[in-house]
Amino acid sequence: MGASLSLSQARRIALAAQGLDKGRPAGPVTSRAVGRTFARIQLVQIDSVNVLARSHFLPFFSRLGDYDRSILQQMAGRHPRRMLEYWAHEASYIRPEHFLDLVVWQNRKWVGAAGMDPGLRSGVTGRVLDALADGRPMTAAELTARLGHVEDRQHVNWGWNWNAVKRVLEHLFEEGVVSSASRTDQFERQYALTRQVLPGHDLDAVPDPSAAMDRLIDAAAQAHGIGTVRCFADYFRTPVKAAADSVQRLVDAGRLEPVTVTGWDRAVYRHAQARLPRQAAGRALLSPFDSLVFERRRLEELFGFHYRIEIYTPVAKRRFGYYVLPFLLRDRIVARVDLKADRAAGLLLAKACFGEPDAPADTAVELAAELQLMARWLGLDGIAVSPVGDLAPAVAAAVHGYPL
Repeated sequence: MGASLSLSQARRIALAAQGLDKGRPAGPVTSRAVGRTFARIQLVQIDSVNVLARSHFLPFFSRLGDYDRSILQQMAGRHPRRMLEYWAHEASYIRPEHFLDLVVWQNRKWVGAAGMDPGLRSGVTGRVLDALADGRPMTAAELTARLGHVEDRQHVNWGWNWNAVKRVLEHLFEEGVVSSASRTDQFERQYALTRQVLPGHDLDAVPDPSAAMDRLIDAAAQAHGIGTVRCFADYFRTPVKAAADSVQRLVDAGRLEPVTVTGWDRAVYRHAQARLPRQAAGRALLSPFDSLVFERRRLEELFGFHYRIEIYTPVAKRRFGYYVLPFLLRDRIVARVDLKADRAAGLLLAKACFGEPDAPADTAVELAAELQLMARWLGLDGIAVSPVGDLAPAVAAAVHGYPL
């Protein structure tokens, strides 16, 4: 067994790996800084909820502060692409170099064309591929109109009542044949052939599955810094058994080191390139879909923070709110706040603020400063703090000391 680490040391390793161990850049945030951040965290999860901001924008704010969101649109929508949509930790933007490795291990066959009439599926597939080969990127609705496809719509399963064109597109997306060239203002995918999205890539090469898994687990371990087999497998949502085999190969190769962590009663591994800073000095509001909080068991074991997103919980049963962001201060998660951007009123709404039992004395002041930074980044004119939660009065008082 390798080195023995305290829980505090393990937290600092994890925060450093995620780029959350120190303060944000003092000057303007460049596209290079955004690119370095993405290379560090390897992927960002995509979600359609826009109560505050699109989820893939938030991890960069947490690490960089007030940055230009159009940088991400350029990275994902222009050649040469540095971000590509694919299934990883749910729908995600990934680094293009991971694309073929993920295709090899993709097993999400519950969406797309499964169960379709084979004749209909074959015919629609051919017509979709022909249309995309000859034209510009199109949404599912645009392709449906282009093909003149008409069918009776079903209304039995809200949210999944896709027509045949959309189902075929999603199946081709899973297989890696079709990709998203960009997103519309309404956040609809604009589909294109993957060879058009990634010109110059050898998309016919089929990676060896074991080698592909090793690359994915190595990348996940770099992003985590320290973790268990389950932590690493969860990052790209790869099978745990295959991930465990990969971890052993990476240990043998010297890429991972088994370590013991006080209070963490599972086999733990540290990446060979992981840093252990002397202290953590960061401050960040974390998206519910941030990669630091992906694996909830890891979050609780490392930080003593129990966290569940309550979007789908009935209002009467919610403990903390609808869109609750954990608040990281230095090397601990010290509070949580339910946030909403009221764009019509120009306000950032802190609908509830709750401190953790051992939150330090400066939690409210630091959270108020973070809310001010977020409001400015979102282009909002002010902050309104509702009197909900034990931390709310102190945050409301502190907010008045931070005029936008």
